Amino acid sequence: MEETFLLKHPGVKKKILAGGTGPLPHFPPGTKLVFHFQTLLDTFERTVVDDSRVAGRPAEIFVGKMFKLEVWETLLTSMRVGEVAEFWCDAVHTGLYPIVSKGMRLIAQGKDPLEGQRHMCGMGNIFHYHSTGFPELDELMRTPQPLIFIMELLQVGDPMSYHRESWMMAKDEKLSTVPLLHMRGNALVKQRQFREAASKYKEAVLLLKTVQSREMPGDADYINLARMIVPLELNYCQCMLELHEYYEVIEHTDELLDKHKDCVKGYYKRAKAHVAVWNEKEARQDFNMVAHLDATLASLVHRELRALSERMKEKYWQEKDAYWNKLTVKDAADENKEKVEEEEKEEEDAGDGDAAGKADGGDKTEGKDWQQMLRLVMLLQEQGNFLVKEKGFQEASTKFKEALDYVDFLQNKMHRGDEDWESLEKVRLPLTLNLSQCMLELQQYLQVVQLNDKLLESHEGHFKALYQRARAHAALCNKEEARRDLAAVERLDPQFKPFVRRELKKLGENIRCMHAHQNKTYWDASREKWGPGKARQKSVMQAIGDSEEEVEDTNQSCKDQTSKEEESDNENTASSEVTEVSGSPDEDGRALTVTAVSDSVASAR
Repeated sequence: MEETFLLKHPGVKKKILAGGTGPLPHFPPGTKLVFHFQTLLDTFERTVVDDSRVAGRPAEIFVGKMFKLEVWETLLTSMRVGEVAEFWCDAVHTGLYPIVSKGMRLIAQGKDPLEGQRHMCGMGNIFHYHSTGFPELDELMRTPQPLIFIMELLQVGDPMSYHRESWMMAKDEKLSTVPLLHMRGNALVKQRQFREAASKYKEAVLLLKTVQSREMPGDADYINLARMIVPLELNYCQCMLELHEYYEVIEHTDELLDKHKDCVKGYYKRAKAHVAVWNEKEARQDFNMVAHLDATLASLVHRELRALSERMKEKYWQEKDAYWNKLTVKDAADENKEKVEEEEKEEEDAGDGDAAGKADGGDKTEGKDWQQMLRLVMLLQEQGNFLVKEKGFQEASTKFKEALDYVDFLQNKMHRGDEDWESLEKVRLPLTLNLSQCMLELQQYLQVVQLNDKLLESHEGHFKALYQRARAHAALCNKEEARRDLAAVERLDPQFKPFVRRELKKLGENIRCMHAHQNKTYWDASREKWGPGKARQKSVMQAIGDSEEEVEDTNQSCKDQTSKEEESDNENTASSEVTEVSGSPDEDGRALTVTAVSDSVASAR
């Protein structure tokens, strides 16, 4: 058949090679066209550029959906089903063919045609990367030229005869499809088909987000669409929880809660996902937020937090057993070999250092190398810290002591001041402080003082050590030592002054309680401290030295009291009588009485 020009499409010639069947089909928007094509160069050789039959799959386009090579839609809508035709197209119609061809080739290879592209038009990506990756297509890009297309129309699909993707739907069609997808997802959840239900919810969310992307943020339609997305997202997250896809849940709820800060269900589902992946801190934060936003769920949150604590305990002991077995279980051959080597070494090098190391290490270090001991130190420290959080101070102190034994053993094998010795000293510091804190909680104050005395010899002026020792001295009613350490703490950190004042107040209360328990008066305690002859004078001078203002008030009161005593007939009785008047603690935590101080000054004079 002779070539004919298509009407209303200049630069296109058509030649029918094989006639089709039936009348010319109707092509409404959305019609699916399935066809094979062959692309040839308009040269004497008619070189083949592309052939869909070689790729093994026909091509598909949809009428009215802005296919990149618009001329193909024109060519195919002029054909009948089964027709084979040859079309000559001028270069004005084939400029974008290299981009279309590249995408089809990548699809035929099973690759993503958009992989590696930036967010820009197709031509922009071509110019950005300077090549399509195929030399023959690059040549067509440099020199646009007429092309010949041989096409066979295989099938014309009705717009409603296939599943239409979101990009093919209009706005109203998308909004009407969302409720249907929601109901299908709910029905699949009841059948416990969570994977299929999640796909329905996700498809509905994508439709709504596509419509929302065309609205102005902040407008009423935009806000209403955002509200419609929330229940679908929550249902999707619930399906993912059932499928144990916990990180998927965390990702989606993070995005949801960024936009909807008061979504209680979002916090709850994210908390459940954090629990499943052992994120204890994040799970507790989300559960507490649930209780804060909805007080009626407080009992539920309490149960969940209790279950979380039990779960973390169970995990802790499982990991402990696993790590402990890895560190302690050895093959019998390896153990025998190490024992033989140790015996030979002890016979050859029986010195003071070896004896000291053996005495320090004991049976705990037998059969373990230094790497195992270091791992055990770290493991014991973690166990002790966990037990401290659970208020198991006795068990925690045992763990810290055992870890310190290993550190002592390793340090005894080294020279003091070496780099490895200093590294172990840094490990010893937190272990000693943690042990000291446990001893404080167990009210073993003498051990606290001994531990921190030893620690401060090598870490002079350490803040935590001074504070812990001060608390222990205060509990033991060692007034001078406690005041000295608390003063040093306040010098190191002036912002710690309120806590220092609180400890001084406790110190004064402890001393008064001790005196009351021993049935001692203020003067008894003064005589015991300063001696019988100078008890009153020393007490007054100490009180005078605390504050200059207190000295002036005390002297004035003493003068008034002395004049009254000289005028009184019962001078001897009045000067020796001591009246107990309760006073409030001063800055140093001591309680002085006005009358007692006045009598003391009078007697001293």
